[in-house]
Amino acid sequence: MTNIPPPAEELRILDHELWQLDARRAQLLARRVWLLDVLRSAGPQAAPARAQVPASRPSPAPRSRRPEASAPGVQNALLVLGGVLLTVAAIAFTLVSWGDMGIAGRATVLGAVTAAALGAPVPLLKRGLRSTAESVAGLGLALTVLDAYALHEVALPTVDGTGYAAAASALLAALWTAYGLGLGGLRLPLPTAVAAAQLPLLLWVVAAGGGEYTITAAMLVTAAFDTAVALRVSVPSARTVAVVGAYGAGAAGTLAAGLLVWDATGPSAAARAAALLALAAAIALGAALRAPDARAALTLAAAGGLIAVAAAGGVLRPALPGVWTVPACLACGIALLAVRGTRLPPTLRRGLCWSSATVQALAVTWSLPALVLALFGPAGWTARVWTGVPSDARDAVAVSAPWPPGMESAPLVLMAVAVVLALAFRGGPHHSLALSAALALAWATSLVVPATLQLPYWAALLWHGATTVAALTAAAYAPSAGNRLTTDDRVSTGERPSTDARPAFLPLTALGLSLLGSLHLAALSLAAEAATLSVLASLTVLFTAAAARWKQELSGAVSAAPALAYATALACATGASLDWRPHHTALLVLVVPAAAALLAPRLGDATLKVSVEITGAVAGLLAIDLAFAEPPTLALVLALCGVIAAGTAVREDRRRVGYAAAALFVLAAWVRLGAWEVGSPEAYTLPVTVPALLVGYLRRSRDPEASSWLAYGPGLSVTLVPGLLAVWGDANWPRPLLLGAAALAVTLAGVRHRLRAPLVLGGGTLLAVALHELAPYLAQAMGAVPRWAPPALAGLLLLSLGATYEQRLQDARRLRDTLNKMH
Repeated sequence: MTNIPPPAEELRILDHELWQLDARRAQLLARRVWLLDVLRSAGPQAAPARAQVPASRPSPAPRSRRPEASAPGVQNALLVLGGVLLTVAAIAFTLVSWGDMGIAGRATVLGAVTAAALGAPVPLLKRGLRSTAESVAGLGLALTVLDAYALHEVALPTVDGTGYAAAASALLAALWTAYGLGLGGLRLPLPTAVAAAQLPLLLWVVAAGGGEYTITAAMLVTAAFDTAVALRVSVPSARTVAVVGAYGAGAAGTLAAGLLVWDATGPSAAARAAALLALAAAIALGAALRAPDARAALTLAAAGGLIAVAAAGGVLRPALPGVWTVPACLACGIALLAVRGTRLPPTLRRGLCWSSATVQALAVTWSLPALVLALFGPAGWTARVWTGVPSDARDAVAVSAPWPPGMESAPLVLMAVAVVLALAFRGGPHHSLALSAALALAWATSLVVPATLQLPYWAALLWHGATTVAALTAAAYAPSAGNRLTTDDRVSTGERPSTDARPAFLPLTALGLSLLGSLHLAALSLAAEAATLSVLASLTVLFTAAAARWKQELSGAVSAAPALAYATALACATGASLDWRPHHTALLVLVVPAAAALLAPRLGDATLKVSVEITGAVAGLLAIDLAFAEPPTLALVLALCGVIAAGTAVREDRRRVGYAAAALFVLAAWVRLGAWEVGSPEAYTLPVTVPALLVGYLRRSRDPEASSWLAYGPGLSVTLVPGLLAVWGDANWPRPLLLGAAALAVTLAGVRHRLRAPLVLGGGTLLAVALHELAPYLAQAMGAVPRWAPPALAGLLLLSLGATYEQRLQDARRLRDTLNKMH
């Protein structure tokens, strides 16, 4: 009988056999790999032996799983976990089980455990167990803190807790430092000592009842200590903790000192707070001098410069009126630029220059409210044109918003920054850009001055006019790309060719400022009628002169457009001053496009020519808009615009403007007819047909191959089609007679000259008119015919067509049979 084991025993046996097979298979695969290596090293003569290797290779042995955690990681995790658990146990023993033992027992236990924990790293380091030593040392450091706590609770319970904590933290920092230096192989004691050193001074000041100034000073002194440690200690971990402490304590102390400066109400409080800021600045600058990293040194130097300016401003603020605080801080910031010529390290000089630039940018930002109101405030006069002269320049700009208080020193701030930009970048690659920025700030200063000083309104107009003239003059005579000598000129004059390909920012900036200033001046002049007329006339003359100065340059095109625009505005203002109606003013506005059309052919520069023509076209559209409410005047304006466009189309390079001229003439005729209440469509279409036919005739005479549809089709369709539609709705006889006669004439002309378009259009129109005339008779005849007659006629027509179709098919079959018999 077969002995079958139980299922569990049989499963065990199978697993054992499978394990043996896997082990044997792994051995065989390893042996196979070794044999293949031997055959490869034997060379070509081993090839026959390799041929005996079976083609089907067994699958490789299964790879063992890679551990997810490394051995050092597991070791460190165990050590850290063990140290933490021991520390927790020590804390629980100290806080919970302390009362169950006497004084001697407590001291013995804590002392023994602490000594053992602090002494154990020595033999561990000798055996090379550094990680274990670090964990045990960490436990010992934690036990020293518990020892200090226990000492206070048992032996010194009446001592103030804050003062005791200050002394204990200082003592622990010293002991941990000595311990770390004594055991040089440990990395934990020194950073822990640096961290503990953050507390003694601050806790001592708090325990002594120091005020906010003393606490701030303690934070800054602590930051100075951390800075010194970070710069002198070579241990990376301790240096990292010192850097974090320096930045944290320094930032907190600087912020607190800044708040004290802001809240200071008297010179004494401000001086003490400023002294704290000066200490923070000294720490930052000292760190910048010794910092090994260039980027950190640059940041520290910039921060130190800003803090120094804040300290100086804090001292000056209580002694000066409120409006002079920003200028005083700006002066201090500008004074930092004095380091540019010193022997200080380049990084420190660059950082201080950056802090000076930051102070100047903040000062300009402070003056922006007054600048924005002075620039855009006069736009409010567009809704209150000629309502009265304001009392002064400040009221002239503060139309829709009040003037910001405390801005009396804004012009001084803007001008000071402009001077610094002009002097600080007298050479180098940024010279042109700095001069452009200085010019913009100087222009902004000039814009703010009248409102700041509350000059009279007329004086403000003269001031802004002079500023616009100065900006345009600077744009005209500043060195630009167009004024530079070419390479050939330089060679002929003996000068070296220039390799400076940078754009000339200064003339472009001056031109843009002049345009912006002219808009501001024009808006400001809307308060009074005389001011508006005077300013617009002056701006027209000014920009016309500038365009004449730049005939062959892009700036000429930029100046010509505002010249014509201000001339258009002057025409509108003149019409309003004479109490003319808008459609009468439109005739005066047409002087501008007429002048542009006469002037454009005499201009040599293509860009300038296009600028003049476009501005003139816009002025013509404005004239049409002004006359739109009065049809007779609108017809006249359209006709005059057509004349101007036709005169422009005479030029060889502006032939296409002729289409616009024709459209304007047609529109003028239609508007005139509409004003006369003419309802006949022929009156509207004939003015289009006649010129179109003339143009078609000229086209055919020059190009005999041109199609009659292209030459005469549009002109004939414009009149024949609307006339035909009008005929079908007209019950009288004159219109059909005239249209039929015209269609007959067109048809005969098409027959005479063999032109398809006149023949088809004229014949079709004539047939339609004839049907219109015969329609009543046809209707009468159809009434007399029986109702069965039309279907019968249709049937006869279809039968005849069918018979004809069948005859054609028979003829085709007969021809096919004849061809088949021929071969």
